[in-house]
Amino acid sequence: MTKHHHDKQHHEFDQESGKSETLENEVESAEEDALQDLAQENQKLKDELLRALADSENIKKRCAAEIEKNSKYAISSFAKDLLGVADNLDRALQATQTEDNTSCQALLEGVKLTQKELSHVFEKFGITKMECIGQPFDPNFHQVIQQVSDPSHPAGTIITELQTGYMINGRILREAMVVVATE
Repeated sequence: MTKHHHDKQHHEFDQESGKSETLENEVESAEEDALQDLAQENQKLKDELLRALADSENIKKRCAAEIEKNSKYAISSFAKDLLGVADNLDRALQATQTEDNTSCQALLEGVKLTQKELSHVFEKFGITKMECIGQPFDPNFHQVIQQVSDPSHPAGTIITELQTGYMINGRILREAMVVVATE
């Protein structure tokens, strides 16, 4: 092999080696860029996650405060409507304090008006009286206070209501206290 041929091969090897090094440097640079991009994207995702968690926590706190407020004042409308009933009861009681003979009639009228207004308020809010007299006893709706032997009614039939039971929108609000016939 001649020296010229050998130098030429050596020069080609150096060029290939240089190309290889350049290629390695480019690959390393690309890898570093990719890692840097991934690190930036990772940080961006972490920031977004932290913001989303903070937003979620704020929403949770607002909802809890709203629920507390709603439960605290849920019956405000109902209570406001009952104020008229209270006013009528006061008027009825004041009517008994007059010195003329019409006070009993005024009291009776006041109580009737109050009962009518109370019924209207109950109706507005879905509160209904249970009709018990003559119905069969049902432990889900009635509480037996007394059992009386009464052959004119079938056993287990409600013959007297001591305290009215009420429903609210189809659900029991208060059981009726009743007297039930026995054989």
